[in-house]
Amino acid sequence: MSEILRDQFQKIIAIQPEEFDYILGHFIYKKFKKHQFLVQDGQHVTFDYFLLSGCVKSYYSDENGKMHILLFALKDWWITDYEAYYYQKNAIVNIDCLEDTEVLCLSNDNREKLCREFHQIEHFFRKKTNRRNVALQNRVLSLLSSSAKQRYEKFLLEYPSLVQKLPKHILASYLGVSRETLSRLYSTK
Repeated sequence: MSEILRDQFQKIIAIQPEEFDYILGHFIYKKFKKHQFLVQDGQHVTFDYFLLSGCVKSYYSDENGKMHILLFALKDWWITDYEAYYYQKNAIVNIDCLEDTEVLCLSNDNREKLCREFHQIEHFFRKKTNRRNVALQNRVLSLLSSSAKQRYEKFLLEYPSLVQKLPKHILASYLGVSRETLSRLYSTK
């Protein structure tokens, strides 16, 4: 399964097999069952998670208990509560498994150590952070300026495999619409 991580590194940087073995030694492998949490609101966040398999959702629950889904992560994606991870704060989001999930966990201390030791690893994480920032900006802009239909159509294009996996109430929450609106959008396709 570590080939998935190696392949992701090699899309951005050149890395020798012995370097990768050393880098991989800084990760911890974990398995989570469906509905288990990687991160829970109020808890200390130790790891950034690289998904080897499965699907997770990151969400915030407001004071009324309404769930606001920030994003999903699939195989070959990184996810955590980044503010809590980088600044040693307690989590403000939850990340739970929508299906059985396998991850490689990287502590912030180990990330910093690897970045000090390998310039190319620092470059890799900077590129990944840049891409995440752009994706989050685009998500916010979409929520602010797109209609429900446009958001739904964009989701279908970007994540066709997720549409069948996700319960309708979770997809509706991600799109910022009611289940009824989502049902109307489904019926127009």
